[in-house]
Amino acid sequence: MIRIHNYFVYILECADKSYYVGVTNDLETRLIQHNDGENDLAYTFTRRPVILKYYHRFDRIEDAIDFEKQVKGWSRKKKEALFEENWNEIIRLSNYKNK
Repeated sequence: MIRIHNYFVYILECADKSYYVGVTNDLETRLIQHNDGENDLAYTFTRRPVILKYYHRFDRIEDAIDFEKQVKGWSRKKKEALFEENWNEIIRLSNYKNK
């Protein structure tokens, strides 16, 4: 029997306008943890509050982790195109280095 799970890749906008990309199996709880500052070593700890800008659900953790790694390497403009699901812009930006 195949079990369906919920895994989420998410992007947060931090108070300093930087973006944080993460993966979780409980998006609502994870957002609360980021904003409550539960981990003082976390990237977002000194950049609170954070705002959820984007998320995408996956059935398999492996797929979520692969996508998270991919998006972490994207430029700011490319991440912002993802927020709008502007695939034409994502493709265009993929063809140019450092865009």
